[in-house]
Amino acid sequence: MRTSRLLVGSGLTVAAAAALPLAVTAQPAAGTPGISVSTTGSTVSVVTSACTQISGSWGTASLLTSSQANFAQGRQVALSGTSVSQSAAWSSVSPGTYTVVVVCSNGTTAGSQSVIVSAPSTPTISATASPSRGVLGGMGGAVREYGTVTMAVGGALAGSGIIAAAWFLRRRSKPYRL
Repeated sequence: MRTSRLLVGSGLTVAAAAALPLAVTAQPAAGTPGISVSTTGSTVSVVTSACTQISGSWGTASLLTSSQANFAQGRQVALSGTSVSQSAAWSSVSPGTYTVVVVCSNGTTAGSQSVIVSAPSTPTISATASPSRGVLGGMGGAVREYGTVTMAVGGALAGSGIIAAAWFLRRRSKPYRL
């Protein structure tokens, strides 16, 4: 009895150990693990580490709109970088949904991923009534509200400066005595 339980326990341990590498190496289904696409404003950029340099070229990335069917129809940019990572970027991209495809210089596709470029948010300017405290000066018309402690410390410093200046001027006005 004791031996069979030990074998069953060992068998489960071996099965779990064999399944562990499969779980660790499995890639997520969403997105493509070969490339990473990001947007900043109207700039789309892609980074990969899947390509190798052949004859001075890492490969090409293409930005396709929803109406473009193949790699050649998109906006193509040559990859640049090092053996650790390669990247490409497109600027002034209009809002919409795009697909980024990266093809390495050896002809293999590193990956493709969809990206949404959103419209830039425009600042809204609203008219307001005049401020209750008046308009304060400063750099760029900045408004600052100072607390009681700040005002008290500032007043004390200003007052001590006035007293020191008066004392200094009074000492200068007296003739020097030996």
